[in-house]
Formats: sequence, structure tokens, C-alpha cells
Amino acid sequence: QVQLVESGGGLVQPGGSLRLSCAASGFTFSRSPMDWYRQALGKERELVASITTTGSNTNYAESVKGRFTISRDNTKNTVYLQMNSLKLDDTAVYFCYSPWLSTWGQGTQVTVSS
Repeated sequence: QVQLVESGGGLVQPGGSLRLSCAASGFTFSRSPMDWYRQALGKERELVASITTTGSNTNYAESVKGRFTISRDNTKNTVYLQMNSLKLDDTAVYFCYSPWLSTWGQGTQVTVSS
């Protein structure tokens, strides 16, 4: 059974940091590029960051460049999103996604508020 499970969300003040994790199971994780998306209330889901199978290449939305870092550990079947200098506009549900399998995780809520 293919599964993606996100964790690490929560409430953080502006300027703070969070690290999201997405644990994969049921497929050969190292064969799948991975993405992080987010969806704010009332808005469309948007691509935040992408990483290739080996982690050698990454891409970011302009809105998070220089603040977020995507990484992966293929030995742990996990992809991460390190989020620094968080802003109010980063508030959203964050999802990991396997474009290889067209599979979404259930999402984790990130709320940036003072």
C-alpha cells in the first residue's frame, strides 16, 4: 500500500522555523522525485519545492527561495522541508506528493501567527 505521511506542522511566530517530514512506504522511494505543495484557505494548491530522485537538483517557488530547503534521505524513505524566516503568508496545509505515483499525503497544518 503506497502511503505518504507528513508530520512536523504546528503554530510558529513570524520569523520562526519548522521542519516538515514526509515518510514514504509501499514503493521504491528512491525512484520517485518528490514535491512539497501547500494550500492556503480559499486558495489553489501551489508547488513549493521539488527534488530529484538523488537529491542532486532542487527547485523552489519564488515566494520561498532562500527561506525553504527541500532535502531527502533515501535510506529513511523520507523527504524534508526546512522552513526558515516564516511569514504570515506561509500559513497553509502542506502536502508531499510523488509525481511518479501521483500520490498525495494527507497534509500537515502550518500556522504562522503572532
